[in-house]
Amino acid sequence: MSQESVCPKYHKAVELIGRRWTGAIISAMLAGKSRYHEFRENVPDISDRMLAERLRELEAEGVVKRNVFPTTPVRIEYELTDKGRALETAIVAIGDWANEWIQPADLAATLPAGSDEH
Repeated sequence: MSQESVCPKYHKAVELIGRRWTGAIISAMLAGKSRYHEFRENVPDISDRMLAERLRELEAEGVVKRNVFPTTPVRIEYELTDKGRALETAIVAIGDWANEWIQPADLAATLPAGSDEH
């Protein structure tokens, strides 16, 4: 049986959305524009440092757009670009798969202590 190598584009995509917290951030953004504090509410247990890092990475990849409004205080909103919005089918499919195949016992080994994620 011959084994074909993984397509570099596929590998890049899986590495991008498979990074810790990235899928959750993108999933949270599917509902529309988000502000920083909304991510903190919708993505439990993510640190400020990690959230800022992931948002910068997604912006650099062209998946997320950062909008700065010169108000007092400055208001910043994040939204998915067309490239990011195109991930919706994949993100929803992963969520559907998780709901069917991931059992509560599987979560105990992967979630931080005291987490209420489900």
